[in-house]
Amino acid sequence: MITEIRYALYAWMGLGVLVFFLLNFITAPYGRHSRKGWGPMVSERLAWVLMEFPSLAILLYFLVKHWSSPIPALILAGAWVLHYIYRTFIFPLLLRPGPKGTPVSIIFMSQVFNTINALFNGFFLFMYPPTGFSLRFASGMFILIAGFAIHVWADHRLRVLRKPGETEYKIPVGGLFNYVSSPNYLGEIVEWTGFAIAAWNLAALAFLLWTIANLVPRALAHHRWYKKQFSDYPSDRKALIPFIL
Repeated sequence: MITEIRYALYAWMGLGVLVFFLLNFITAPYGRHSRKGWGPMVSERLAWVLMEFPSLAILLYFLVKHWSSPIPALILAGAWVLHYIYRTFIFPLLLRPGPKGTPVSIIFMSQVFNTINALFNGFFLFMYPPTGFSLRFASGMFILIAGFAIHVWADHRLRVLRKPGETEYKIPVGGLFNYVSSPNYLGEIVEWTGFAIAAWNLAALAFLLWTIANLVPRALAHHRWYKKQFSDYPSDRKALIPFIL
């Protein structure tokens, strides 16, 4: 059975590579890129809850079921759960939703991805748990925490750009926003890089690959959108990685 699961993960990773190439030509229609033609619309707040909940529920199930696992595995599962508590409930609650909403098709695809991804990671995290507080584990946790902090800070910075009642987009400035258009996506990639280093298993690596496949094209699309929307957008600002990309 383990061999079959590994082969399924390899296929899953291959699909992630295909999605990366597709997303360079088709921008997922949610947020500022939301558009008609992808099915009925749902409010952004409800959409985020529906999209992210499977990741939270499935890892909570694994965490409760394997409560006697080594402490490092419990720490990683706890970090996952905290991330998805933020993404499922706190982020939507604080969100200032746009007028367009999110297509049902995007919600469904996100739920499918999050369900498969969480099942893989829950299985591998507790079937092959990190058993000691090694330098690699400590380094991975440091990177994970740093990435999560960047992600949450960037979300906050975007929220406070607009005053209550304002709907128009503005150029974000300050901190990493002076260097890249999407530090929130950079933070997520850094966070799951740390998770992959600390967990050191194939499922965590696959999640990192999928995170890159999804967020790199989206950061590039955001960058193009900013440059098209604002004639005075900083010309030296990169899309995702300071001074590089």
